[in-house]
Amino acid sequence: MPDTSTTALPPQALLDRWDAQQSAYIAHRESRFEVMLDVLRLHLPERFHALDLACGPGSLAARVLRAFPGARVTAVDHDPLLLRIADGVLGAYGERAAVRDTDLVRADWAAPLAGERIDAVVSSTALHWLSPAQLLAVYTELAALLPPGAVFLNADHLRFAPAEETLTALSERHDAEVQRTAFAAGADTWDEWFALAAAQPGMAPLADERERRFADRPPQPLAPLHFHLSALRTAGFSEVGTVWQYLDDYVVLARR
Repeated sequence: MPDTSTTALPPQALLDRWDAQQSAYIAHRESRFEVMLDVLRLHLPERFHALDLACGPGSLAARVLRAFPGARVTAVDHDPLLLRIADGVLGAYGERAAVRDTDLVRADWAAPLAGERIDAVVSSTALHWLSPAQLLAVYTELAALLPPGAVFLNADHLRFAPAEETLTALSERHDAEVQRTAFAAGADTWDEWFALAAAQPGMAPLADERERRFADRPPQPLAPLHFHLSALRTAGFSEVGTVWQYLDDYVVLARR
């Protein structure tokens, strides 16, 4: 368990421990990010505006801002604890970064973005919290929001279909191996990291609010790849496919 009695940790230190914790659950996590950054570099001009959906504590948004000095990022999430950390981390980028409390389950979640040009939407290990119907609604809203040529990139676990028993078993065994190695090396578990974050000064009320907001939103069954591809096409994206895969972990690309 993490030591929650030590000196308060700055936002960047909490983000560093978040990255280590997430890497315990996601093999080759940095490779996912590298592919996403490559797509943005190859497809977009030097100055662009990206929307980070369900940004968490700012892992992906910070990487985009660091890699592209001409980029702006709007980072949105509905977890007040993670938003506080993201605000602290991304504040270092000044006006190039904006952090907003946004509930993707609400039908009007994209209304505050109307009129803004968004060249890319990115997300990492987050949209699996949405039900299939909610995912389709978010994808449909994105298709209406984005101009032609804009891209959507989603990095996430997209499980194999039930009939693909061997692929599923291989992925599960590999996940278990990666977690054993990472936790033995000192990485926090998911629960340990949140306990550490909640113990920071001023965070307890945010942790309570987090519990309240998500009390009636249990984790959803992970949708397979084919659902995401079909939903994106149905939503109105013109070109859909994958740009990276490692077992059941993917980066999906959709072009408006």
